[in-house]
Order: sequence, then structure tokens, then C-alpha cells
Amino acid sequence: MRRVKPHLTTPAGRPRARSLGIPFDGTPGPANAITDVPGLEVGLCTRIERDDVRTGVTAIHPRGKGNPGDPCAAGVYSSNGNGEMTGISWIEESGTMALPIAITNTHAVGIAQEAIIHWVRSRHPALADIWMLPVAAETWDGYLNDINGGHIQREHVLEALDAAGPGPVEEGSVGGGTGMNCYSFKGGTGTASRTIGYGSRTYTVGTLLQCNFGARHELAIAGVPLGAALADDDPFADWSLALAGAGSVIGIVATDAPLLPGQCKALARRVPLGLARTGTTGGHFSGDIFLAVSTGNEGVFRTGFPGAEPSDDDHDALRFVPWMWMDLLFAAVVQCVEESVVNALVANEEMVGREGHRTPALPHDRVRELLAARNALAG
Repeated sequence: MRRVKPHLTTPAGRPRARSLGIPFDGTPGPANAITDVPGLEVGLCTRIERDDVRTGVTAIHPRGKGNPGDPCAAGVYSSNGNGEMTGISWIEESGTMALPIAITNTHAVGIAQEAIIHWVRSRHPALADIWMLPVAAETWDGYLNDINGGHIQREHVLEALDAAGPGPVEEGSVGGGTGMNCYSFKGGTGTASRTIGYGSRTYTVGTLLQCNFGARHELAIAGVPLGAALADDDPFADWSLALAGAGSVIGIVATDAPLLPGQCKALARRVPLGLARTGTTGGHFSGDIFLAVSTGNEGVFRTGFPGAEPSDDDHDALRFVPWMWMDLLFAAVVQCVEESVVNALVANEEMVGREGHRTPALPHDRVRELLAARNALAG
């Protein structure tokens, strides 16, 4: 019997985009996930209860749970600001970020930030002696979830933070993506990675997206416009509060390639190009905010303590990929983002939530049929 490649299904056995024969450019890492970046860990807390709780938390430790205080080079980019990501003022100021990242629903972003601080105080108390400005980000799940019900509390964020690990990442309606919609199909959490040959080295670029964006008529997969052909089952469009293209998308980009902060920001600016490959034009009511981090240069971006005196030898040295080779990483980001979105759509099932609101799943057989008609499936 032919062995199925690990990146074709999620840990729970849900199909991923490549299992449908959808082609993508680039070479993925072994898990085809952001966790292919060495040391990076992802954890999930998923809450699906009663008929109105459809939410959760996704946690990302860029350097792993054991090393949260070593800052990474970082850059942020907001394609559209109808959303929230905390901690970005310090990222813009210093070009760095430390501590875990949490992604959840819009009305729980403050709780997520507070819970990260609590986690650091309890798991790494020495770090609590200096300030903490963690990153917590959100997308809106109020169509399927009782977003005002307080269903995300500190313990749920801690669960995701403590559950984090390496290896394959579950996708679809999990973690912070549990209650999300994408192109009016069931959306949520998606991830992908690419490996880059760089001389004798291999660097990895990975993305994790919380997908809650796009109008049905915009959807494209493998370069084929599908929205019109798949327009027949769109309950979201009939909702009295629906705004076409509304929602949000949070994108996290990570790489072990050593980069300058400005280069990280340049990576974050490429996320919208990957999103555009799936059809979106970027809605006014969609908060589209992206963070890119480099885990290279470990131990270099030291925080320092007030009152310390510099010495003649107190200088740090950075290694970084020359700008002339950044196109390799830019292409990897665009490829990863496109696949992350389609993975989030494919690794999903129909969901019914609060007040009977229903979001259908992407119809796999119909997608394959439409792509086959355009000779767009992988050979």
C-alpha cells in the first residue's frame, strides 16, 4: 500500500489542499506547517459547546515554550486596520518581539494578552521583572459564536500555551479559528511551509493564518475563479448583518533565516499577495494584520535592564540575508499564505452555531470537478 505523505492530512486525519490534487509552487517542509521552523511550537484550545460556543485560542511560541524571553527580529504590516494586534507599537519602535503570541476572537483579545502575562509570570518568573508587551490578535467569530458570552477565559489561553509543541498542526475549525468563515465557507486555521536552499544551508519559511475574510464571489483556487460556480449555498449572504468581504485575517510569518527588522516587515508586506492569489480584494470591514519574525540571531536582541552601564565591548553583531537574496523569502511567503488559506478551507466541515446560523464546508468534489475542467489539478 502506498504511504500517504504526512503533509496531505492533518493530525486528526482531515484532508489538506494537496490531498485534493490542488497544486502549489515551492517545496514544503516535512509537516508543511509553520512548526517546520526549528524550535517554533503551536498550541490550540478549541471550544465547541452547546449550540452557541464556537471559539478558541491559538498560541505560538516562536522560540519554543522554554525560551520565551529571547527577542526575535520582527516587523508588522496592516493591510487594513479594522482589527487588533496588541504589542505592535513596541515592534515598530524596537524591531523586535518576545514572548508567546495568541490569536483568538475579537472580544477576547484583552483576556489573551493578560493570560500571556500570567503564563510568563508563572512559568518564567524571572522575565516578569521587566515589562511585558505581548502580541494578542483577533478575528471576529460572532456569526457562529456567542462572542459576548465570555467563553474565552484565562484558563483557555493557558491551555493553548501549555499544549504547544512541534510537528504537524491541526487545521480548520480549531483554536482561534474555530468559529471563523472564509469566502462564506467554513474557514479558520491554516498553515504551510517552504524550504529554501541558500548555499549549503536550508532555511524554512512558515505561515499560520486565522482566515475569516473574503466574499464568496471572489474565491479562486489554483488560479481558477470559483466563486460564481459555487454561489448556490451561501447562508451568510442572507444574514441581515452580513457585509460582503467582512471578517478579518491574521497572518503570522516565521523563518529561521537571519533577518533585520526591516526585512521582517518586508516579509509581512508580502502576505496580501498570497491572499490575493485566493481571490480577495481586501474588504473595508476586514482587519488584515500581519506579523513576521526571524528566529535567527539567537541571543542578540537583548532587552537590557535599567541602571546597567555599557562597556567598550558591549556591542552585538547581526548576521542577515543580503537584500539581494530576499526575493527567495518573499516568494516563499506568498506561496505559504496561498496554501494556508486553501488548507483552512479544505480541512473543514459544515458548522451550525448560535441562533442556528450555518456555514457550509467547501465542496471538495465540486472544486475538483471545476479545477479538472480547467486542467488545473496536479498531474
